[in-house]
Amino acid sequence: MSNGDPNNPYGQQPGGQPGYGYPQQTPQGVPQQGYGYPAAPPVPQFGAAGFGGGPLEMPGGVKAARVMLYVIGGLQLIGAILFVLSAVAVNAAKNDATLQDDVQFQQLADYSGGALWGLSVLVLLWGVLAVFLAVKFGKGGNGIRVTAIVFGSITALLGIYPFIVVGLVHTVLSILVIVFVARADGSAWFNRQQQPQY
Repeated sequence: MSNGDPNNPYGQQPGGQPGYGYPQQTPQGVPQQGYGYPAAPPVPQFGAAGFGGGPLEMPGGVKAARVMLYVIGGLQLIGAILFVLSAVAVNAAKNDATLQDDVQFQQLADYSGGALWGLSVLVLLWGVLAVFLAVKFGKGGNGIRVTAIVFGSITALLGIYPFIVVGLVHTVLSILVIVFVARADGSAWFNRQQQPQY
């Protein structure tokens, strides 16, 4: 029996109709009905790991923002050291025997020395905050993301106004931190469901 034989129940029937022995083919786009296992569920864009959605590994932009926060922390430490050295120099000048009779200089030195000590503490604390945020990027949630954006905004503004030339590096790094953390992959990283801690 050949495929063109009308008596062949397994062959192609005249007119293009399939034989009785084979099931009809479903057109493309129409779901197949029949027996068998259901199709696997779609794979999520980010790995779920059984604890909800979210990326399993920190995105590259978030890693870059984390490194930039460490750099900002290091620059803040250098700035704090410079302020401390300036405060020590002002105190040494204030104690100079030739300038002790100048009342205006003594008042200016007291004010400048106190301001420099205060600035050194503020600069150091700002650097500690930068390092704290960078450390928390690994397990932090959306609150860390928002804090990093606010931190970057304030740092960029402070880098523009009082310390224009020196603060330019701070401004550029802070803007990049904001951009990388605010992007969609950064948002997905910080909004992922955290694994429970036991």
